[in-house]
Formats: sequence, structure tokens, C-alpha cells
Amino acid sequence: MIVGIEHTAIASPDPQKLAQWYVETLGFVINYNSGKTAFIKAPNGSMFEIITSEGARAPQTMKDPGFRHAALTVSDFEAAHEKIKAAGVKFLTEPADSKGVKTVFFEDPDGNILHLLKRETPLP
Repeated sequence: MIVGIEHTAIASPDPQKLAQWYVETLGFVINYNSGKTAFIKAPNGSMFEIITSEGARAPQTMKDPGFRHAALTVSDFEAAHEKIKAAGVKFLTEPADSKGVKTVFFEDPDGNILHLLKRETPLP
């Protein structure tokens, strides 16, 4: 039966540009590129598929219905936050540390919400 999630798709007006941002800013690699669609892979093997969007994007908030963010796990929260901050990324929250869980929310260039996450104790 189902064993996991291979990838999540992101629709973008410029998939190549967005894929390159994930490579340069977040350390992903492009592991498939058709010219219209790109699959990008994080060091742990999780992937996003970036496809060409159609139409205009409606304004979004962090609590609108549907998928709201992708949580990106990091080994060094402070270093990852500083690197992304230095790249001029738009942050939606300040870094927080609650009961051993460090988080901060930010946007990619297309306005998709991402979340840096470092758990002292992983979820079971």
C-alpha cells in the first residue's frame, strides 16, 4: 500500500526560475528538468515538482483552506536562518523556540509559504 509521499507540486509562472531559487537559496538540486517542469530534491531525498501555472494567484494567508506551507527540516537552525536572511528572503514571522521546537515562516519568490523547522526531539 502507500509507503510515503514522493513529491508535492508547486505551480509557478516561471518554473525554471523558481527551481533555481530553491537550488541557490535552500540547497536543493534539480534532478529532472523537462524545460517546462522541474523536480527539485532536498538532501534527504524529499522533492517538489515545479509545474507551469495558469491564471493569476489569489491573495493567501497562513490559515486559508488547503495546503499552507512546507516545513523544511534543518540540522542547524541558526545557520540556516542567517543564510536565508542574507539572501533577502521575506519572513512572515520572527524565529521562535517553544519546548525544543525552533520555527520561522518565510516565502519563496512566488509567495509560497515555507517553514524552517528544527525539533530537539523528532515526532514519533
